Amino acid sequence: MIDLNSPDPNRRTSPSPTDDSPMEDRSLASTAGLPRSGIQPSPSGPDASCASATEYAEDHDQQFQGRPLLFGSAELRAIWSLLIYLGMVGVFVAALYFLNHQIQQAGHQAEQAAAAKSANPAKEVKNFGFAPEPGQPMPMTVMIISEVMLFSGFFFFSWIMATIEDRPISVFGLGGTRPIARFLTGALWGILAISLLILTLHGLHLLVFDSRLDHGGSILFWGLIQLFAFFLVGLSEEYTFRGYIQFTLTRGMVTVGNLFSKRHARTIAFWIASVITSSIFLLAHKPNPGEDWYGLIQVFLIGLVFLLALWRTGSLWWGIGFHMAWDWGQSFLYGVPDSGGLMQGRLFATHAVGKPLLSGGSVGPEGSILCIPIILLLLPVLYFTHPSPQPSLETDA
Repeated sequence: MIDLNSPDPNRRTSPSPTDDSPMEDRSLASTAGLPRSGIQPSPSGPDASCASATEYAEDHDQQFQGRPLLFGSAELRAIWSLLIYLGMVGVFVAALYFLNHQIQQAGHQAEQAAAAKSANPAKEVKNFGFAPEPGQPMPMTVMIISEVMLFSGFFFFSWIMATIEDRPISVFGLGGTRPIARFLTGALWGILAISLLILTLHGLHLLVFDSRLDHGGSILFWGLIQLFAFFLVGLSEEYTFRGYIQFTLTRGMVTVGNLFSKRHARTIAFWIASVITSSIFLLAHKPNPGEDWYGLIQVFLIGLVFLLALWRTGSLWWGIGFHMAWDWGQSFLYGVPDSGGLMQGRLFATHAVGKPLLSGGSVGPEGSILCIPIILLLLPVLYFTHPSPQPSLETDA
């Protein structure tokens, strides 16, 4: 288990109690939100226990008297940070929906005008927005553009909050040690996991491969295009749901963690935040075409696996790699539905056989109950392949 009470190397100037302090004091210091500058650090050595981190934080809080609702110990409280962030996100999402609506309306008007000019009946209105036609594959260009827009927006808002909170943006998940190695390791486990699930379904005659759709050079073309597209999907989804929101919820929940155990407050806070962000991840997948509650349960569980990866590695890169490879394996390599949707340029045409509870039905393999043991197998993988404590991403409340 990682000691999340260790000092965060990504914080710029935050002093922390020395290793000579009792464990309880170090834990309290990690949850007290020590100042970044202008205050002398707490004493170390034999007399350290005489000046606890709690007393130190209380002394510093005197500087913020008159603004207790806005500031905790030296920084904006997590609740206000989260509300500012969610306010920006809300405006951004509303703008995207408005843009999507305008594009659809423009397409509708163009078709109506063309039909009137040619004296032919108007064609059925197509979806010119960010979603595919019902029952049709998602166009790669639309998918890539939408994921770039999403990641750019959330990264920009995180940068704004990092500036307001005076912390490096790397602490929201894209920092950490050995990012390339962690990304590639996650990708390897992602392709192995989805391959094991597909082979299990095929071996039990729950999944049938009908035909190969691509041949020759188009296999390489579509394979690379989809690999890039799903890298963007993994990057945007992991950063959106397990970046700034996870970080800020964690530091806000430290107070709750202290009610149960001062020594493990940040550990408790992290996993309370994890349940919340995984639930949001589940709800975000609910509108997907063909999605059902079996598939949504799998989404919730895999969200917790990605958070365990964040916990064990100290960054989002393992989860980004796994997310990319898992989706690429479903959508291109094996040609099965991914959360109920098919992709343009997939390698095979397939169909599910038998009860949806076992086969996944229209949802795809993620909707099969057989996906659960494979997800659970990832837990010991993460535990035994990343045994060393890594720098945590949480900061002090």
